[in-house]
Amino acid sequence: MLGPSTAEQLARALADLRMGIPVVLMSQTGAGIIASAEAVSASRFTELRTSFGDPVLVLTHRRAETIKIYAYDGSYARISVPKDRDLTWVKNVADPAADVSSGLKGPFQTLMTPALGVEHTALVMMKQAQILPAALCVATPNPHDVAAQHGLCILNVADIEPLLAAPLALRDVVAARLPTRAANVGRLHVFRPKTGADEHYAMEIGRPSRSDTVLVRLHSACFTGDVMGSLKCDCGPQLNAALTHMGADGAGVLLYLNQEGRGIGLVNKMRAYSLQDQGFDTVEANHRLGFEDDERDFRIGASILREMGIRKIRLLTNNPRKIEMMERNGITVVERVPLQVGKTQENTGYLATKARKSGHLL
Repeated sequence: MLGPSTAEQLARALADLRMGIPVVLMSQTGAGIIASAEAVSASRFTELRTSFGDPVLVLTHRRAETIKIYAYDGSYARISVPKDRDLTWVKNVADPAADVSSGLKGPFQTLMTPALGVEHTALVMMKQAQILPAALCVATPNPHDVAAQHGLCILNVADIEPLLAAPLALRDVVAARLPTRAANVGRLHVFRPKTGADEHYAMEIGRPSRSDTVLVRLHSACFTGDVMGSLKCDCGPQLNAALTHMGADGAGVLLYLNQEGRGIGLVNKMRAYSLQDQGFDTVEANHRLGFEDDERDFRIGASILREMGIRKIRLLTNNPRKIEMMERNGITVVERVPLQVGKTQENTGYLATKARKSGHLL
């Protein structure tokens, strides 16, 4: 078969949502045309409204809490988009950038009627596409006809929910010798998900023996800290300290996971930084954007370690959640090795929030 599998269709749909192209989702209880509130164009918004009826704006319960509406559906809330409101209103409700300066955009009509059964999945897809988790949803009784007429991806919730919840299936695409300042003997592996999502990396320092307990660091990508030398976080110093520690020990593995901004992506991370400038801490900023405290998936790290034949580790971390996820996914953590570096005047509040709200051992 030359056609795409369900997983490949899902990857296409995520790319479409990022570009502002709607997708069609079906469930046992209904079907809807779904579009990103952030990315959809004014012309597509008008077409949705004109041809299919007034859309509903679906927000996560975190964003709902921020704008003071109740999430009757549990993990999400549905807001009717009034006929006299345009796409600018929709975007202002979805994006907290102007919450403080311009106030709330209500009153809101929060819907309590039965949902279509696609709304939660739509928000999960927005998160995986690393766009704001806010979806425009218009019901359609003819999903297959709509998809065929407009050339839209069409997916069944029952088929894609297991894929959205499953850990990434990764393969070691290539590995090559890479001497570094930490150690002259090193090897960089590139792991590619079968879904076409972001690649992740594993840097071997020295020659870690698979039969021994290996010193390991799970490091989430931080462009601002690792590359630009940001003083707002401790990521860059942690990266360098971990590599130095492995070099001194003679061997280790650093996993560099492309999960910027605790898994929300660089754009949303910058949005969170902007909210922090307004006085909100890291967790509060994430919630205002509609995300959870931490959206990262540490199962990726466990999967890479298993692929490399590593089962027992000493983990360089201050985050107990990483230890829990490694143990839950078949990796034995023999020892936690603290990594307390990088405290600056600029990140004191950030580190305090990590300790107080996220349980980091600082």
